[in-house]
Amino acid sequence: MDVAQYLACTLKKLRHDRGLSLSQASEQTGVSKAMLGQIERNESSPTVATLWKIATGFNVPFSLFLVPASPPTQALYSPPLQDMQVEPLFPFDPHLGFDYFSLKLTPGGLSESSAHDVGVIEHVVVISGILDLQIEGRWYQLQEGDRRQFAGDRAHSYRNSQAREVHFHSLIHYPVSGR
Repeated sequence: MDVAQYLACTLKKLRHDRGLSLSQASEQTGVSKAMLGQIERNESSPTVATLWKIATGFNVPFSLFLVPASPPTQALYSPPLQDMQVEPLFPFDPHLGFDYFSLKLTPGGLSESSAHDVGVIEHVVVISGILDLQIEGRWYQLQEGDRRQFAGDRAHSYRNSQAREVHFHSLIHYPVSGR
């Protein structure tokens, strides 16, 4: 099964397991009913920001949409014509409560992330390039090797204002109450 089909099946299963209509899922996630339906029918490739909204709305780890639980494989999510690629480095660990990703942002790319669940902490490390990171309305410029920890339960953005791709890692820690 390809990544897009896996995403479609996973979203549909989550919604059905919770007994939610598309309208109820839309209210819970902040993603339009039409978009959720298109994703479930594998008619649309959502942006990374849309996947974050869905994961947050359903209170599930982001990697649930990227990595099949069995067999363990690493899936790369790169929706067509989007600014960001996301690759899980380790699958979600429910005992430790974290996701660990490798992310690449194209030149001029921007990814705006809605607030995650209360208590979520993000750790970002720049591997190569220069990353602009916005936290609570303030922009920080992170150079290769720089790192930053911040509360992920507030809106934040990643931007690449450089002419070359920026590569960074993100470890997202979910609090015990969020699992």
